[in-house]
Amino acid sequence: MGQIRKSTNNPYTKACDHKSNSFLILMALAVLGLAVAGLFSCSQSKEPTFLKIGLPEEPRSLNLWLGTDANSRNILSQIYQPLFRRHPETLEMIPWLAKEDPVFNEKQMSYTVTLREAKWSDGSDFTSEDVLFTRQLFSDFKIPRYYSHWQIIEKVEAVDAHTVVFYLKEPSAVFLPRVMTAPMVSKKEWEPVCKQALATEKPLRFLQDYQVENPLGTGPFMLHEYQKGAYIHMIKNPYFFGQGQAIGNLTLGPFVDHVLFNIYGTSDVAILALKKKDIDYYWWDIQPGYIQDLEKNSDIDLHYNKKSALYYLGFNLRKPPFNDKVLRQAVATVVDKAFILDRILQNHGNPMHSIVPAGNHFWHNPDVRKYGEGMDQKTRITTAWKMLADAGYSWETPPVASDGSLTKPSDIQMPSGEKMEKFVILTPPADYDPKRAFAGTMIQEWLRQLGMPAFARPMAFNSLLETVKAKHDFDAFVLGYGKLDLDPDYLSSFFSTKNDNPRDWNMSGYRNPEFDKLAATQKLTVDVEARRQMIFDMQEMLLEDVPYYPLYNPHIIEATVNKRFKGWVERVDGIGNIWSLCMVKPVD
Repeated sequence: MGQIRKSTNNPYTKACDHKSNSFLILMALAVLGLAVAGLFSCSQSKEPTFLKIGLPEEPRSLNLWLGTDANSRNILSQIYQPLFRRHPETLEMIPWLAKEDPVFNEKQMSYTVTLREAKWSDGSDFTSEDVLFTRQLFSDFKIPRYYSHWQIIEKVEAVDAHTVVFYLKEPSAVFLPRVMTAPMVSKKEWEPVCKQALATEKPLRFLQDYQVENPLGTGPFMLHEYQKGAYIHMIKNPYFFGQGQAIGNLTLGPFVDHVLFNIYGTSDVAILALKKKDIDYYWWDIQPGYIQDLEKNSDIDLHYNKKSALYYLGFNLRKPPFNDKVLRQAVATVVDKAFILDRILQNHGNPMHSIVPAGNHFWHNPDVRKYGEGMDQKTRITTAWKMLADAGYSWETPPVASDGSLTKPSDIQMPSGEKMEKFVILTPPADYDPKRAFAGTMIQEWLRQLGMPAFARPMAFNSLLETVKAKHDFDAFVLGYGKLDLDPDYLSSFFSTKNDNPRDWNMSGYRNPEFDKLAATQKLTVDVEARRQMIFDMQEMLLEDVPYYPLYNPHIIEATVNKRFKGWVERVDGIGNIWSLCMVKPVD
């Protein structure tokens, strides 16, 4: 596919042509007026505004059902819209394509959602029929990412063109954050495609391979031109429902007429384009090596925001030595997070204490057990040594001498009296992620100060996942989630006993009946405060049992040129979001 081009017969183009003609007439009248009056005057036309954004790579696809990578989502999120989305500051779910908060009927176990008077980008009405069609599409094609979430729905009914009732099979705490955040698609556009797809042997493959040339959306921008390998040109959607509306106390634009996404192959080239002001924003995390140079440039602003991410040390609880909770707690105690923050993250991040990141402030429990916090290295080693000695571990030469000084210990012996066998900490290779590789090496060194035979071993990322997630053939590992959902239900996925299966999410093999009970209950608890307390309790359990030990959460660092545009919306996970695209406006 060389190029996808949107029809030039679009309303915006017509509007621009009309403006141009009007401009010429006005200029002629102005010149005539000057000639007659002999007075000096000045008339200026409002030029269309182009916001230029750099992308690091080619989007995988602009087909919504295939384009699940970050670059594709950045483009598609300007076109396809959900019924609800999170407020950028409070992170609460607020109506988006929906007009108001849903009405919950506990007796019927239903949510009634009223839709806005919105239109698709071709001017046709967005109605309840589109919502029902979208649900049917998820079901017929078992669309990954959405099908499982929408299975909690028993049925959906359209009361009228702008009222939809969702009947649930059981109470659900994730109805809004998981179901109502799915993108709505046009029945007019997709119904013929779905009929063709369902007649094939592989309907989902047909749907994902379908070439989308003229996507209909309800978002702030619509596709104008796609030159593969070079750029994607989007223009303002004249039918965007949010234009001029106050949603979440923000009065939305867009305040730019065009968005041009330039595609760069490397960060080096994109950063150079930023410095030359060829682009206004690079939609990617800036690596620390570029920061010092960019900080010296007065034309560039750097934006530091927290990420909804988790980088952690994981243990295999299915076998020795890490089937012992005290050993895991001792390991957590000797990990020096201040060192990791200073030397590995270069102070561009935060030490992480709970599984739920601090940036997710509503669900984050700040009062979980914090191992080794505020201790120097000698105190950490001494504390861990005492914990292990009390649990029956022993040394011929312990790591702490009788006078309290640290010494080089002999090999640690298990409570059974047997010598602890060599164990491996798997990490991604340094050329894939130097932070995780370096963290694994440092943890190895800290554990050896306790006489533990630890060995950090880099492994190709896919092999690492196969070893840890599929085969469960490991001792410990350093991994991460770079973009966690803001709803904390992932705690259930990561640590419920039912998910302790090959290729399933419970990679550590954590089994705790009390945790399982809370995990199941919170998912059915509609009362937000009651559910929050359960999520807090789950975090406390996890930091007591330590199947994962959170290490760090790097900042997301982004860069903008400050000469042409202002109004970027800062939120967890950075300024690259639809709120920014709706709020950015030219500098006065």
